[in-house]
Amino acid sequence: MNYETRMDLSEISQDSGQAAGTPDNQDALRARKKRNLIIALAVLGIAAILAFFLMNRSDEPAPFTGQADGIIPAVTVISPGKGTYAGMINATGTLAARREMPVGVVGEGGRVVSVPVEAGQWVNAGQVLAVIDRSVQTQQTASAAAQIEVARADANLAQANLDRALQLVDRGFISQADVDRLTATRDAAIARLRVAEAQLAERQARNAQLNIVAPAAGLLLTRNVEPGQVVGAGSGVLFSIARGGEMELLAQIGEAELDRIPLGATGRVTPVGSDQTFTCQIWQKAPVINEQTRQGTARCAMAYNASLRPGGFASIQIDSGAVVAPRLPESAVLSDDNGSYVLIVNAENKVERRNVQLGMISDDGIVIAGGLTGQERIVARAGGFLNVGETVRPVVEGAAPAGAAPAAAQ
Repeated sequence: MNYETRMDLSEISQDSGQAAGTPDNQDALRARKKRNLIIALAVLGIAAILAFFLMNRSDEPAPFTGQADGIIPAVTVISPGKGTYAGMINATGTLAARREMPVGVVGEGGRVVSVPVEAGQWVNAGQVLAVIDRSVQTQQTASAAAQIEVARADANLAQANLDRALQLVDRGFISQADVDRLTATRDAAIARLRVAEAQLAERQARNAQLNIVAPAAGLLLTRNVEPGQVVGAGSGVLFSIARGGEMELLAQIGEAELDRIPLGATGRVTPVGSDQTFTCQIWQKAPVINEQTRQGTARCAMAYNASLRPGGFASIQIDSGAVVAPRLPESAVLSDDNGSYVLIVNAENKVERRNVQLGMISDDGIVIAGGLTGQERIVARAGGFLNVGETVRPVVEGAAPAGAAPAAAQ
């Protein structure tokens, strides 16, 4: 700006020097000065406007109010009412033997001679699971039997002496004191005979307990002993048997859902990695709740099947009876740190939050176990873009807003 002004002034000076005092030149000089002044004022005005905007610029975006000034957003709402749905509870758990019987050493133990069974086999009650060496015990049994014969001979001799003494008492050759002594000798001999017989019976009973046998019929689950191993009272569990082969699922269920499951309820069990489904029946519910997980155990019994292996993981669906409740699409149910909730439009067309309790979840939607009557106007979708207290224009799903062309609902 200043450069152009100096150039114009220099031109004016040259023109003045060449034609000073000429009227035409004086008019041209005044017009040129006026033009330069206007240009200078315009440049200054533009600079002032730019400076004003730069000084008042803010980096913070304008707050989002959820709706443009004067425009009320339309939202799709539904009033689901109530329906009757078959109650279903989904859970997971561990497969186990319904009645698992641990089997160990009952007698005095010893060296294992043979183990004629393998895990996975069916065994009968009383069937030998492991044979224990009894060579020493056999000799002890023979010794006890011999002691019986010795005691019986002594008893017979004492009885014969007593009989002869009784015949001589009447003749006066033996006194009554001698008879009493011989009677006591006879009684002691008989008592020793009975002791020997009892010792033999005890020895035979101990020998009978040397072998490890199955206490009941069932499926042999584990075998923890091998031939040559020395076992005794402290050897622990050598075999485990599922009595009758019966299995069960130990389902872990939340404390609120556990109350809704009646004893005798039917469940469908699917082991992990299998497409087979097995039917079971709830026969027991845990009387206590785990303090950390807030869950309890429901025991669901089922018959034996080769695909059911104790210790395996499985899922279960349990029939909990029919329920009458609203059902919503998944898009209508929201959740945050405070739990699950839905947004409803009240009578004043303002958005409200309503906490709900969820029930059965299926491909058809989510059954609301508590918190709704079903008559509310519930925001069907995109509720996350609305604010509590915001005014909206509710549009019943499948209908256009009154007095307006159909608008795309949020």
